[in-house]
Amino acid sequence: MAIYAAEKYGVRVVGVTLSKNQAAYASEWIDRAGLGERVSVRLQDYRDLESETFDKIVSVGMFEHVGVSHLPEYFTQAYRLLKPGGLFLNHGISRRPVVHAERKSVWESFVERRIIGYGSFVQRYVFPDGELAPVSEVNLMAESVGFEVRDVENLREHYALTLRHWVDRLESRRTEALKESNEATYRTWRLYMSASAYGFESGKINVNQSLLSKPANGNSNLPLTRIDLYA
Repeated sequence: MAIYAAEKYGVRVVGVTLSKNQAAYASEWIDRAGLGERVSVRLQDYRDLESETFDKIVSVGMFEHVGVSHLPEYFTQAYRLLKPGGLFLNHGISRRPVVHAERKSVWESFVERRIIGYGSFVQRYVFPDGELAPVSEVNLMAESVGFEVRDVENLREHYALTLRHWVDRLESRRTEALKESNEATYRTWRLYMSASAYGFESGKINVNQSLLSKPANGNSNLPLTRIDLYA
């Protein structure tokens, strides 16, 4: 994404990550693209960014790992780092709100138990300490620190299709995958991605991107329609 933004729009991009492997991998891509003067990826906690401010901030697949109790801190830091009139695109996985028991059918209760079990599997083997919240609750926290919610998009059907492709590709290259890892890891990720595809198809989990604004004297610096926004 950082490379795409720099190549297509000529912007300067700073990325932060806690993963040494991700930082090294991204830096190799940046060097190959010849964008070292415009794009950098740092091994740094986003909370340690202090003196810099940004016109735009993008967070992809992160807020579900922050933890619900830390979301106010997360949004407060993003708001502080953003220049007045700036935009924050917050993209990540959310869950559907819990429906009151008296409104559930037997089948719905069974499916929810299965999803909760899937969640426990993911917590133990894939994403320890990950925590999903309804997008409405997440955006309410964003509003509580000063952000204005300008657009919310649900992409769950897209993610379900993506996961199906990932599973197909993993299965078709099983021999190569086992050379890089082992049978237990292969089966874990095959099961995780298959279960996730079902979760997105059923609507129990969603992937949303919310466009948040930090207005400057009421000016959001946004066009009047979503069509213009995409253009």
